[in-house]
Amino acid sequence: MSISSAFNNATSGLTATSRMAEVVSSNIANALTDGYARREVGLSARTGGGVSIDSVSRAVSESLQQNLRLAGAAAGNAETRTSFLQRFEDQLGTPGESGSLSTAFSDLETSLIAASSQPDSTARLTAVATAAGTLADKLNAVSADLQHSRLEADRSIATQVDTLNAALHQVADLNRTITGELANGRDANGLIDTRQALIAKIGEIVPLRSAPHQGGQVTLYTTGGALLLDGTSTVEIGFTPVGAMTADMTLAGGVLSGLTINGQPIASTDDGVLGGGTLGATFAVRDTLAPAAQSQIDALARNLVERFADPGVDPTLAAGAAGLFTDAGTAFDAANEAGLAGRLRLNALVDPAAGGAVWRLRDGLGATAQGPVGNATLLNALADALAQDVVPASGALGTAARSASGLAAELLSQASTARQSAELRSASAAAQHDSLSEAAFSEGIDTDYEMQTLLQIEQSYAANARVIQAIDDMMQRILEL
Repeated sequence: MSISSAFNNATSGLTATSRMAEVVSSNIANALTDGYARREVGLSARTGGGVSIDSVSRAVSESLQQNLRLAGAAAGNAETRTSFLQRFEDQLGTPGESGSLSTAFSDLETSLIAASSQPDSTARLTAVATAAGTLADKLNAVSADLQHSRLEADRSIATQVDTLNAALHQVADLNRTITGELANGRDANGLIDTRQALIAKIGEIVPLRSAPHQGGQVTLYTTGGALLLDGTSTVEIGFTPVGAMTADMTLAGGVLSGLTINGQPIASTDDGVLGGGTLGATFAVRDTLAPAAQSQIDALARNLVERFADPGVDPTLAAGAAGLFTDAGTAFDAANEAGLAGRLRLNALVDPAAGGAVWRLRDGLGATAQGPVGNATLLNALADALAQDVVPASGALGTAARSASGLAAELLSQASTARQSAELRSASAAAQHDSLSEAAFSEGIDTDYEMQTLLQIEQSYAANARVIQAIDDMMQRILEL
């Protein structure tokens, strides 16, 4: 080997080890940087001797990252559903708890029994009116919270859609920049890290798969088959939020907005082309879970109204007149059940706050004057109506005949069962995500290994430096001859 060849070999070795030291030190410095992928220097033997730096690549398993994104979307989906169901159950409250729905029913039943034992007591009649008003208020509050949950979901959908569109445009811009950097022979790994972080952010909202595109770019599409990004070309996802929410507002009725892709409507459900992540779960809350819960409490409210609107219970009621409970002050119309729980009111005829008289609880809502103060017939009838086993006329509260309190207990049982099932699914999805996260972490940066590698690089650098020093000594000796 000639001296010039030896010198060139050693110089290429110094260059390679210097680049390797730079990459390893960067790995160590970014060991805790979120989204940073470990770098590796690719080397190959150079024709004629020496070593060439072929590339500096990111050491990351794309299949693992794909699976991690899908697991993250599933975990977010399950958590969103569980959070809503837990919120609904909390609104209903647990039996015996102050302010719970079951307690409100129990208090009304207890107050009616107490009043029937002493029908001449204005205090006890007032307690019945108070308990009935509290029950109506509780159903109002549960209904209002359900509609607030739907409104929050609607706004969350708008936010997620904005995030999706912005992130897709950023990924497209990065695709374009990465292609330019690679074409000019520059290191684009930092840009690729940033792009992967954005893709992970998108993947929480909708489950994503990515595929390589020309020039170092990527293509993104959902597991439902929607193409979101093709190189530098993105789609535009559309959604229009509402300013207020009521129980009768639905997507099918055209009042609520669905999703569009480039102006074309798509299925806006959790099993649609953009479903499976937090976006799909939020649509499920707005259009499926909350409306189903509303339907249940509306059925409970209807059952309550109809128990006391029966002339067989209160003979003083005119045909079609409202009983103890009204639909926003008027008689209930079965064709307008949606949202009834939110409109339920104590009949103003017995509500002291509305100018009513509590003696009508004893003498009849249609009575024009007080009757015998010791007559407990109507109060007993009201108590019996509340305790009577009745099959609900609507909703999903089952087909078994139950008392009013029994129906409230059934509603809570169904809510608890749904929440528990959702928690199990959420725990399973979270466990899978955690497992994949640990696997991804194990592929991350091991600082002990990097330090060992750095020591080897140092030895290699020193060896190449000694070769150059030896060549220099030889040249000095030759020049001295």
